[in-house]
Amino acid sequence: MAIATTNAIKLQAYRAGILHFTGDPAVASDAHHWHEDGLLIVRDGRIEAAGDYAQLHPGLPAGTEVHDYRGQLIVPGFIDTHLHFPQTDIIASPAPGLLPWLQQYTFPAERRFAEPEHAAEVAEFFIDQLLRCGTTSAMVYCTVHPASADAFFSASERRNLRMAAGKVLMDRNCPEFLRDTAEGGARDTEDLIRKWHKRGRQLVAITPRFAPTSSDAQLQLAGELARAYPDTYIQTHVAENADEVAWVRQLFPTARSYLDVYDSVGLLRPRAMFGHGIWLDDADFRRMAEAQAAIAVCPTSNLFLGSGLFDFARADAAQVALSLATDVGGGTSFSMLQTMNEAFKVARMGGSALSALRMFYLATLGAARSMQLEGTIGSFAPGAEADFIVLDPQATPLLARRTARSDSLEELLFALALLGDDRSVAATYAAGRNVHQREG
Repeated sequence: MAIATTNAIKLQAYRAGILHFTGDPAVASDAHHWHEDGLLIVRDGRIEAAGDYAQLHPGLPAGTEVHDYRGQLIVPGFIDTHLHFPQTDIIASPAPGLLPWLQQYTFPAERRFAEPEHAAEVAEFFIDQLLRCGTTSAMVYCTVHPASADAFFSASERRNLRMAAGKVLMDRNCPEFLRDTAEGGARDTEDLIRKWHKRGRQLVAITPRFAPTSSDAQLQLAGELARAYPDTYIQTHVAENADEVAWVRQLFPTARSYLDVYDSVGLLRPRAMFGHGIWLDDADFRRMAEAQAAIAVCPTSNLFLGSGLFDFARADAAQVALSLATDVGGGTSFSMLQTMNEAFKVARMGGSALSALRMFYLATLGAARSMQLEGTIGSFAPGAEADFIVLDPQATPLLARRTARSDSLEELLFALALLGDDRSVAATYAAGRNVHQREG
């Protein structure tokens, strides 16, 4: 349930267990701040302080209302770094793999987004689902139609959310009804940049769908846009599926690798987010880290489409920036908690183990760092935008029974990650405003 509000909110205080991160728990043991009885103070939509209730409460002005969430956890809002809002209606559609799934379900569904009314209705539902699951920021793919991006940004702006999105660029190897041109796609993207980028909390991403559906000319123009607007985002797919990788090798025979296709035209840089990265080699990982680009790990869609298992150990060895993503609608849930569940299993199958602390980091500060937005979202650093969620360890009978027996923060978070879903999100706040409240 989205809650609309327009009145200015000045000072707010919230009492609960407070958790946020200052670094990657896989690198430093003191990378998180945990206040079992904590207080979060928000002023004018930004974080003023986060710490122990006993220390902070005496400093509040007399009469300040304290919202009491004791027994629950307040964490930064989740950040989903790769998903497709036009695929909302085809989530959980059966197919033997990525490429057949695109042809059978994705492309026909995206055709309807030429209709502004349809795009607007789906955007509203999509954002409601994100907020219901505690996701306050995301990197979102629209369709080739500029109106689809306008619809998404308009819905996001009304809720004052921090979102990045872009019109898909796709001028070959796709149905005619979804095909743009190299010049037209670049022009439409530049128009969106001028209209929406940094308008309030909106951010624009240059969005080639993936290398096989863009001509050399289109990729070159996307690279020119990336150079002309260096503070925009770039989002695309890389090395998701073995058949896709083989196809790229045929289409770009002179490229050293799939990633090199993007690198050669200037699309590998800070603020570039590459979905999947399952089939990258060591040289690719090193190059990505050097370029300060990032990978959105999408475990649910990788398992659903049989694409493969992401290699956390190799990526970590190269010090590549990582985050977690649902990849709806190839992914089968909007919930970042359920995405953590699948990420843990994918890592175990590859011989790695993700701690619960690290999974929560990857969905908050790790994602913000990947987007070059540390200090803006993803933590409770003073001055950060006040996007946060309230997690209920007693949301279901099973979760309540398990968490009652947790004897550490790690166990509590692990239970939430493995057993939680949208029911675990009691409330969602964006820029200090309540934008979702769980019913019941």
